[in-house]
Amino acid sequence: MHKANESIDKLLVSLIKMVGKNNEKIDELTKRVHQLEIASKEQQINRVYSFIAEPPRPNSSRKEYVRK
Repeated sequence: MHKANESIDKLLVSLIKMVGKNNEKIDELTKRVHQLEIASKEQQINRVYSFIAEPPRPNSSRKEYVRK
């Protein structure tokens, strides 16, 4: 019976260590995801937009843009 209790204790200690290490990894991944979210938001805020073509002007001579 003593050996069985000792084995269970060792298994529990091993399990606790494994769970602790997994929690540390999850915490690190969560921090990294948060950093990436912040970087993405900052990039969107600082984004410079450029247009390939200017939009048509209301006084354009092209018929499709003239309203009657």
